Amino acid sequence: MREQVEEILARIRPQLEEDGGGVELVDVDKEGVVTVKLTGACSGCVMRTLTLKGGIERILKEYVPGVKEVVAA
Repeated sequence: MREQVEEILARIRPQLEEDGGGVELVDVDKEGVVTVKLTGACSGCVMRTLTLKGGIERILKEYVPGVKEVVAA
């Protein structure tokens, strides 16, 4: 599953980078919880929760079977 998550994050990353942000994969556990670190402009942005839950989590759940939740490190 980790490889699939990395692949999808690589597709998402350019959109975040356009706004000066980024995302790094920290961990994928056995229960399907993905831990990521928002970087750059994303780390302090007031919209980071929306980016995390409404963007990254939604996309990962759609494309990677077994992802249950995405949380910030």
